[in-house]
Amino acid sequence: MVFKLFHCQDRACRLIEGIGQLPWNRMEVMTARIYRPAKTATQSGAAKTHRWLLEFEREQAPQTEPLMGWIGSGDTKTQVKLWFDTAEQAIAYAQKHGLAYRVEQPHAPQRKTISYSDNFKSTRIGQWTH
Repeated sequence: MVFKLFHCQDRACRLIEGIGQLPWNRMEVMTARIYRPAKTATQSGAAKTHRWLLEFEREQAPQTEPLMGWIGSGDTKTQVKLWFDTAEQAIAYAQKHGLAYRVEQPHAPQRKTISYSDNFKSTRIGQWTH
């Protein structure tokens, strides 16, 4: 494989050419996180919890801009969010594009079934307050 890469450091760029494998120690490897988002705490609906999301992990810490105090970063990959119907589709996309990835399996929600009438039981633990 023939490759050409630009390696920039301190505003000086140089072209790296070669045959064989890419020099990964000189390149940033994009790491993707594949997961199924949890239900938001402020909503009771389950929208956007059935599809899988591929996001890139942050490679630079956010920096505070000294004049206005705004927070920003040169890492624009964190703005990319790709939605897939299944985890297999997301994994296939990452493999096709040569992305390092990790898959986080969703946790099953722990539901506690109670009745409204349980609030008024005589055997209730704790005081009833209004």
